[in-house]
Amino acid sequence: MAVVIRMKRMGRLNRPTYRISVADERNPRDGRTLENLGHYDPMFPRKEQQISLDVERARFWVVRGAKISETVQSIFRRLGVFEGDAKREHKPRPRPGRKTVTKSRQARTAAKDARAKAKAERHKSRVAAKKAAAKEKAEKKD
Repeated sequence: MAVVIRMKRMGRLNRPTYRISVADERNPRDGRTLENLGHYDPMFPRKEQQISLDVERARFWVVRGAKISETVQSIFRRLGVFEGDAKREHKPRPRPGRKTVTKSRQARTAAKDARAKAKAERHKSRVAAKKAAAKEKAEKKD
């Protein structure tokens, strides 16, 4: 018997709530379950109270090879079911094509100042070139 951990839709129309449950994968989504591990209420206003989960029982089923749906897996990651620590710090993933090295505040301000200085120099050189061109044009007319 293959066991799966998935969400079972509950609630009313336009106000869904979900039970995180363990079931035989042959059973329908909202059918018979082996055990309820907790619930998820995405419409609840306070984020910290949207999810309640029995982490120990979730680990029990994961260790025994239960398949996990993608959504439940993201909830488990958020609550620290896989690592053994409760509610770990969320680290944002680096975006593709971006530098992943974090700079200190001083390094960022120094880089910002250098960019501003380079921009000012470019502006000065453009203004000087325009003045020189205007001066040549005026001399040609005379």
